[in-house]
Amino acid sequence: MTTVNISLPDSMKAYIDQRVSQEGYGTSSEYVRELIRRDKDRSQLRAMMLKGLESPAAGQVDAAYFQSLRKRAEQRKQP
Repeated sequence: MTTVNISLPDSMKAYIDQRVSQEGYGTSSEYVRELIRRDKDRSQLRAMMLKGLESPAAGQVDAAYFQSLRKRAEQRKQP
């Protein structure tokens, strides 16, 4: 694992310490890693949404569409 050192204002360090104790993280490093993972996930989701916006429409999204999605999801659950 690589080490990265960052400088923070006292108020930000205090906030991180507070979050670590409130959320049950073992260290401030665990908390920062979680923030980075969430940011990465958010970035990937944004990229997928933009890609979806650029793709042609697949058809009408209505109650029947969502029912078919539910049915497919249920079928995948079954062995």
